[in-house]
Amino acid sequence: MFQAIILGLTQGITEFAPVSSSGHLILVPWLFGWSIVQDPALNKTFDVALHMGTLLGAVIYFGRDLWRYLKAWLSSVRARMIRSQDERFAWALVIGTIPGAIAGALFESTIEDRLGQPWLIAVMLACFGVVLYVVDRLCRSDRSFETIGPRTGLFLGVAQALALQPGVSRSGVTITAARLVRLDRESAARASFLLAIPIIAGAGVLKGVQLEQTGFQGYGSQFFWGFVASAISGFVVIWFLLRYLRRHDFLIFMIYRLAVAALVLLLIATGVRSATI
Repeated sequence: MFQAIILGLTQGITEFAPVSSSGHLILVPWLFGWSIVQDPALNKTFDVALHMGTLLGAVIYFGRDLWRYLKAWLSSVRARMIRSQDERFAWALVIGTIPGAIAGALFESTIEDRLGQPWLIAVMLACFGVVLYVVDRLCRSDRSFETIGPRTGLFLGVAQALALQPGVSRSGVTITAARLVRLDRESAARASFLLAIPIIAGAGVLKGVQLEQTGFQGYGSQFFWGFVASAISGFVVIWFLLRYLRRHDFLIFMIYRLAVAALVLLLIATGVRSATI
């Protein structure tokens, strides 16, 4: 139960902070030698339960926005044209979701089986953490959230597809892409968080089918508390980050990513932990 709650908090905190939730969900059990369940398939399903928790936190936070964009998208479809900024952003979400969905369908199992090793996660944490900070410092912030349209959505969606590799960070890479096209930090983060919602929801539905086949196997309470912990922490992190980024840059996140990467590589180099799982 303790492990489930800690992993739920880990997921909720790192899903929207630009530090890689998938990487942390591998590194935390690797670091402490944890294994909530011995069934690998059920472990993957537990990951989905945690992601669905953060999805709930995001939906609660952005509920009014999501409803407004859904209505705008349906209105645009009926009219067969884009007439307002809400409709533009709604189409940006739809189009931006497509690259990640295709990449997930084609490569997710390969990435899970071959590219989720601690040493590689450490490298990805360090490299993309530096890229995030450098891009943020070099690029202007002369575009607001209201300027986001389908083309920007597609660009962010292509970037989001890279986040299937653990250690890259979905929010980190989409925020980096948003800063590349000169969106201000708060707008970049808001767009990143909203773009994550359809992907998380889609993955949750697909893995939910697996859960229906396997059942909880006696781990229902662990699933529940992991879900609750990730939902609460995910909501709090979204609220915090959107305020934090109004006045601060991404330096603290780069430092954190470099520190975690250094710790992982040190543990591997000294033989305390294995480089692979």
